[in-house]
Amino acid sequence: MSQDPIPKSGIAPFETTLAQQGLTLTRGKTSVLQINVGLKCDLACRHCHLEAGPARSEAMTRATMAEVIAFASRGSFQVADITGGAPELVPDLPFLLAGLAPAVPTVMLRTNLTALSTAERLPLLELCRRLRIVIVASFPALTPAQIEAQRGSGVWDTSVAMLQKLNAMGFGRPGSGLELHLVANPGGAFLPQNQAAAEREYHRTLARKLDIEFNRLFVFANMPLGRFKRWLATSGNLDSYMDNLLRAFNPCTIESLMCRSLVSVAWDGTLYDCDFNQAANLPLGGRRIHVSDPAAQPAAESPIATGEHCYACSAGSGFT
Repeated sequence: MSQDPIPKSGIAPFETTLAQQGLTLTRGKTSVLQINVGLKCDLACRHCHLEAGPARSEAMTRATMAEVIAFASRGSFQVADITGGAPELVPDLPFLLAGLAPAVPTVMLRTNLTALSTAERLPLLELCRRLRIVIVASFPALTPAQIEAQRGSGVWDTSVAMLQKLNAMGFGRPGSGLELHLVANPGGAFLPQNQAAAEREYHRTLARKLDIEFNRLFVFANMPLGRFKRWLATSGNLDSYMDNLLRAFNPCTIESLMCRSLVSVAWDGTLYDCDFNQAANLPLGGRRIHVSDPAAQPAAESPIATGEHCYACSAGSGFT
């Protein structure tokens, strides 16, 4: 995708900050297989680190999905985390879900909610219910104005209706065994609020005003990558945002960062330490490895590629 280069910030390299703290970032036991099935999306959200949108056509083929399923089987992963773009728009997603469900104890599907809302997605929803797929839904704010400023006009009503439909199917309802988690992120160049406080507010507000229930809320900082970094640069907020991330650096997050227990597969089968490194074009181990190649998970203590975006994962409570 041709774009003008985004200026670099003047912040110290992440490796330098780690060294100053006497820290290193290496793998622990890899238990999570994250799978990015494509970059096509019905939305073009301002914060998207992969610059996904309606004009993108990259999508995982059924052949690559079969290789991913085989890797999941031989890797003894505990969680498969399917993301995008909007994964629902990839035609062979049901094939991937059906193949992963018997191979991995927990399969998660991330959704922006709007891509699930059409009638043609009903069979996919029924498959998710039958396979007990964990739904992880983006719902970045509690007001229509905030959500639509970030995601576009009409997204609030569609998202609310979809959450209510998921509840009606049992997702997020107590005792159903069908999990529904929400993900929130700030709307601008600032850090997120405390996760525990935000979760209490979400539970209270959504239950009282919209009769919506969910299991957990996860609150994350926006990644200084892709469309969000481009907006930071053009709005003059890049340096201040990176400075905020550096000031919020929390050395206690390093031990439990998700990249220590996760390996990410891009839509073309290339392996990365995480989905953010995919956006930054930092492949696993510094070289392009296809998902069909490894005999097992990445080894413990192997190095993890880093960039300045890693400050967002290690700010405050971190991406864990």
